[in-house]
Amino acid sequence: MTSSTLIKSFERAKEDNRAALLTYTVGGDPDKKTSLNIFKSIAESGADIIECGLGHGANIGDGGAIQDSTYRALSGENKIMAYGEEDFLKKCVSSKVSGIICVDWPWPLNLDFAKKCKENSIVFIQLLCPTTNEDRLKSILNDAHEVVYYISMLSTTGQKLKVSSDEIKKRFNLIKKISPDKKCIIGFGITADTINDFKDTDACVVGSALCREITRSIDEELNPATNVGNMVSDLKQKLSS
Repeated sequence: MTSSTLIKSFERAKEDNRAALLTYTVGGDPDKKTSLNIFKSIAESGADIIECGLGHGANIGDGGAIQDSTYRALSGENKIMAYGEEDFLKKCVSSKVSGIICVDWPWPLNLDFAKKCKENSIVFIQLLCPTTNEDRLKSILNDAHEVVYYISMLSTTGQKLKVSSDEIKKRFNLIKKISPDKKCIIGFGITADTINDFKDTDACVVGSALCREITRSIDEELNPATNVGNMVSDLKQKLSS
C-alpha cells in the first residue's frame, strides 16, 4: 500500500456516503500468530484502513485497554528495535506501510522525518488537538501531507466522549475549511454507540474497544480474531446505515 492507495481508501468510503473506518490494534497482541489472524479478520470484516500499533514502553495517550495490549505484545518478544530513520523507512516500504503516526514527535520537530516519509511515498500523519490554536493549526496544515489526525478530546484513549459529537464536528469543519483537500481522521472516544455521529466526516478510528475485546476473548478462552471481526462488521454497518 502506498500513499495514493491510502487516499483511495478515503475516496471509496466517500463514494459510499460514509466515513472511512480505521481500526487500531497492537501488532503482536497477544502473540504474533494470533495477531496476524486478527488483522486478517479485520480486513475481511470491512475495515477501510488498518492501523497497527507498535509496542513501546511509553504509552503516551494510551488508555488501559491499549496498554494491556502493548504489555502482551512486548511480553511476546515483539520489542521495537532502535532502527535508524532510513532503515526504519526501508522496512516500512518493504512491508507496504502507507502512513505513519508518531504521537510523541510533534510539529515542527518532525518535519525532516516527514520529508523522508514523503520521499518514500509514505504519508506522515500530523496530529491536531482541541487546544491547537488557529495560527498553529494553519501552520501544521500547511506543512501536513494528505492526511491529518484530529485528537477529539483531551484524554487518553478509550475514555467516554467528554465533549459532544457536534463540538467535535465543529472543529473538524474548521480543519476542513482551512485545508479542504486534507483528509482528516477523528480519533479518541469513538465507540459503537457514537460512531454513527461521524458518518459524514472523512474517517474515524476505533481502537480501545477492539483491544478490550481481545482481552475479553483471551480471558474467556474465546477466539479473538472472530470476535474482533464481528465488532468491525458491526461498526462498518453503523457507518453505512
